[in-house]
Amino acid sequence: MPRSTSKPTPPAFELPGIDTLRKAFEGLAPLSELRIDPEAWARAQQHYVQNASALWNEALTQHLSPPSDRRFAHPAWQDSGSGFLAQLYLLNSRALTELAESVQAEPKTRARIRFAVQQMVDASAPSNFLALNPEAQKKALDTQGESLAKGLQLLWADVQRGKLSQTDDSAFQVGRNVATTPGSVVFENDYFQLLEYAPLTKEVHERPFLMVPPSINKYYILDLQPENSLIRYAIENGHRTFVVSWRNPDERCAHWTWDEVIEGAPIEALRVVREITGAEQVNALGFCVGGTILATALAVLAARGQRPVASLTLLTTLLDFANTGVLDIFVDENLVKARELTLGDPAKPGLLKGAELAQTFSFLRPNDLVWNYVVGNYLKGEMPPAFDLLYWNGDSTNMAGPMYCWYLRHTYLQNELKQPGKLTVCGEKVDLGRISVPTYVYGSREDHIVPWEAAYASTQLLRGPVRFVLGASGHIAGVINPASKNKRSHWLGPENHPADPQAWLQKATETPGSWWRDWAAWLGRHGGGVKPAPKAPGSRKYRPIEPAPGRYVQQKA
Repeated sequence: MPRSTSKPTPPAFELPGIDTLRKAFEGLAPLSELRIDPEAWARAQQHYVQNASALWNEALTQHLSPPSDRRFAHPAWQDSGSGFLAQLYLLNSRALTELAESVQAEPKTRARIRFAVQQMVDASAPSNFLALNPEAQKKALDTQGESLAKGLQLLWADVQRGKLSQTDDSAFQVGRNVATTPGSVVFENDYFQLLEYAPLTKEVHERPFLMVPPSINKYYILDLQPENSLIRYAIENGHRTFVVSWRNPDERCAHWTWDEVIEGAPIEALRVVREITGAEQVNALGFCVGGTILATALAVLAARGQRPVASLTLLTTLLDFANTGVLDIFVDENLVKARELTLGDPAKPGLLKGAELAQTFSFLRPNDLVWNYVVGNYLKGEMPPAFDLLYWNGDSTNMAGPMYCWYLRHTYLQNELKQPGKLTVCGEKVDLGRISVPTYVYGSREDHIVPWEAAYASTQLLRGPVRFVLGASGHIAGVINPASKNKRSHWLGPENHPADPQAWLQKATETPGSWWRDWAAWLGRHGGGVKPAPKAPGSRKYRPIEPAPGRYVQQKA
């Protein structure tokens, strides 16, 4: 019987109809609020059919282009069947993203739809499933099933630990090979331990330097390794350096309020540092939420007629919460009310668990921080390599419910911190405009947690002379960018700071290397004179309690 030479009939490629899409998005907004432009949908359908047909023809002629996505970089994905599956997945992903962009709704609803579609797209990648992943299948055959057995062991270990492993936690120990800069705990209360670090220079600046890290993370992101430690860098530049090490709240701390933390942590730390050193003023730095907390404390003190700082550094900090990036999609009145009922009730306060916070931040970048490890750990049976940054990322912290709910409502939801006199904290009307000290404001250009434009907005709120610097990379990698490695770039622009951040950027100049050197020169100008370095930590009143990094940072969520 003669063999047929006709080509296989191509599948009927077609995107879902408008009504189907509207129903799929119904959970994100009422149907009455969702509209999909018929013309945009028709264009998307046309593009999809054209691209799918072209892909089908490529597959038939055995000239299929290799997938460009790194998830499909292994040679096993070059097989015609697997390659076609990967390319079809990527085509569907682009089409769904295009459809999500065509939805007509208010901005937050559109952002939620885009986020939900991206989560669905990332989760449905064929690389995430053993039955569809030729690389994992090949490894299982090559190892005679050992990789699958190891993957099951890693999965069970993670189930018992209650979190997805992103690094080999056994490779690190706080105080042994991370957070190793020598120092002492010189003060502690229920909220924090105050660390003072041993000087590395014979002379130090007259004004001491206090760093307030975010309360939702461990402080040692600023002291991972000696070569990338911002803490050590400050010490090497002749600053007598103190750092707030937050207590990791447990059930006994669930009642903490925003006011109690402001009074008991940054305000108390400033008082103790000044007492220990005898300095009238200190230089202070706040990182991320730590910057919000520190600025609030300084506004409270300004209302009391106190000026305890000579300069202020804010790293990736939100004071104006009009633009909160991807996090904005999670925050609305219903969510805040639900949190207030479950965590913020003063009669029965709760804790926001660190694992929940960590999971939320991981799913902001699911391919890098979730599915990459699902595939590597469980499908291929590979223990993730040791990486200090990911160890820190997994060392999560809790938040006291009342404090968290206050922060959520008055900043992310209602954006009241920037409004002079709108909020009362620690019995004082808060006005950020009363913070009239030289301020160094830093933003990271690819930051998805604190968009650089939002960090820049602080220049419009603070009264003193402000220097804004824009760094490359993201929320963490942009900040932890050691000067010695001379990596990435930073941008320096006009210091009159127009209201529009893009207008500033247009006049800014790109400078190769880390922003650390620029900051060190700026901070040095506010350090005062120099004097001999102290021979011992603390003072007669504040004697060392224990060596750094102290007990509080060792507490697990």
